Amino acid sequence: MPASARHSSASPYEASIGFSRAVRVGSRILVSGTAPVEPDGSSTVGDAEVQAARCIAIIVEAVEALGGSAGDIVRTRMFLRDAADAEAVGRAHGRVFGAIRPAATMVAGAVLLRPEWLVEIEAEAELADA
Repeated sequence: MPASARHSSASPYEASIGFSRAVRVGSRILVSGTAPVEPDGSSTVGDAEVQAARCIAIIVEAVEALGGSAGDIVRTRMFLRDAADAEAVGRAHGRVFGAIRPAATMVAGAVLLRPEWLVEIEAEAELADA
C-alpha cells in the first residue's frame, strides 16, 4: 500500500463536492461522513437502525479496501437528525463495534444533505502493523 491512498464509494456527492470516502495516510484511515447510500446512489430505505447499519457497512468496506478491518476502527462520530433515534443507531453501532469499543460521539439535531437520511457516520482507523 502506498504512503497515501484513496477509496471512493457510490456517493453521488464525492465527485461534485470533491472528496473521497476514505483516505489512508501511513497507518491512519480517515472515513468521511458516510450517509446511507446504496450502490446505485439511491438512499437506503428504512428506519434509523437500518440506515445506520448501511453507513457502517460502507465504512467497514472502505477501511478494508485500504488495508484495515473493523477492528482497526478507533473512533466513530454519529450524526442523527432526531435524538429519538439514538437507541436504534446505538444498536446498529453495537452489533459491529460492541467488542471493539472505539471512542464514539453521537450528536442529535443534525441537518443532513437529503431529507430521507436519518443518520450519517464518520470513522477513523489506526493500523497497528503499518
